This record gives sequence, C-alpha cells and structure tokens, in this order.
Amino acid sequence: MFTELSDPNKAPASDEGTPVSVKIRERIVAAQQRFHANDNISEFIEPGELELLLDEVEHKMQGVLDSMVIDTKDDHNTRNTARRVAKMYLTEVFKGRYVPQPVVTAFPNAEHLNELMIVGPITVRSACSHHLCPVIGKVWIGVLPNKNTNVIGLSKYARLVDWVLGRPQIQEEAIVQLADLIMKKTQPDGLAVVLEASHFCMSWRGVREMDSKMLNSVMRGEFLTNPNLRREFLSLIPQRAGN
Repeated sequence: MFTELSDPNKAPASDEGTPVSVKIRERIVAAQQRFHANDNISEFIEPGELELLLDEVEHKMQGVLDSMVIDTKDDHNTRNTARRVAKMYLTEVFKGRYVPQPVVTAFPNAEHLNELMIVGPITVRSACSHHLCPVIGKVWIGVLPNKNTNVIGLSKYARLVDWVLGRPQIQEEAIVQLADLIMKKTQPDGLAVVLEASHFCMSWRGVREMDSKMLNSVMRGEFLTNPNLRREFLSLIPQRAGN
C-alpha cells in the first residue's frame, strides 16, 4: 500500500475549471480592494495568468461576435477578430489595468532648482468607461520643485501618463489620478495638469459632434494659492491643438 504524492504544480481539485477572472476577482475582494474600470489590478494577477485571461476574453469576445450574427468562420476578415480584440484590450489599450507601474528613476534636486518647469504636450490615448470609445488628446504638466523634490526624467512623465490613461477612464477622474501619482513621485511645492481630449463617444456615436473637446485642469500646492504662478503656467502652454 502506498500514498500517491500530489503534484505541487497542479491546481487543487476545487480550483480546476474556475475561470482565471474569478480567481483574480476573489483575491481583490479578499483584500477588500476595488476593481473599477480605471483601477490597476496587477498586484492580484499571478505569473502566467495574464495569458490565461487573454484566452478567456477571446472566448467571451467570440460569443459577442456570434450573438451579433457575424460569421467568423467563413469571413476571412473576422476569422481571428476575437483574439485580436482580446489582445488589444489586455496588452495595449487597457494595459494600464494589468501591468505594474513603470519604473521611475528619481534623482535628488542637487542644484536646488525652484523655477517652474512644464512638460508637454504629451499624447493621451484612452477610452471612456461608458462606451469603451477612444479618448484622444494632449496633457501638459507644470511642476514647481523645491530642494527636496525628486527629479524624474522627461520621458518618465510620458510613461506615467500612458500607464494611468491606458485604462477605461472618465477624464475628470483620470486627471486627478495622474496628479496624485505625480505629486507622490516628485513631492513638489506645486503641480498643475491640463488635459484636453476628444471623446469618440460623442463624435462617433450619440450626437456625433465632431469638433467638441473637453478641457480640464488640476492645480495643487502653489498653483492653487498663487494666481501669478498659475497665470504664468497657463500663458506658457503652447497653443493647444484644438485652437
């Protein structure tokens, strides 16, 4: 008589057949965290699960195409559309939900720089949470450093923008998320962010208004209390794309 050793790499019997999305969701709920469309959930995704999630999304996207009565078997144009769409969502346009924050190398402010610095325009590519239609625009970032501010490279601002906006977003929430992140990373005396974007949920569908854009801003620290600094920042922003 002998006892069969269990395979440590094999999932428990109760776990077999459970969709990977359910496993990820259960971890998030157990941690009492939320998983809204514009949240990053990468810390709850285990190695190898993103590929499994891609397979799951492909399967469900195929169901969507079938329900829309699209012949993906005989139509060569849509034969692999389910896979392409799943890959696009998880590894490209909504990548900011599923991958960790990009590494941002910070340097001490050795020269004690304390003058206004502006970065932009940085291209914004996102999608609205309501209809998953594209949101395309530009963002400008103004930083007023102090001697204790962490100095980060210009390209890192673009990487942070891409990470935060690379999720289904609402522009009003996205700009606040971005401002919070930059404040945390750089710890300046003041931060200003201006975001201008076109929303395809308004131009591609609905009222089909092609020329309207949304423009909003977030001001922190000195930019809130010093109207001259705020005025200087806004005057130095190059002519916006829509003007």
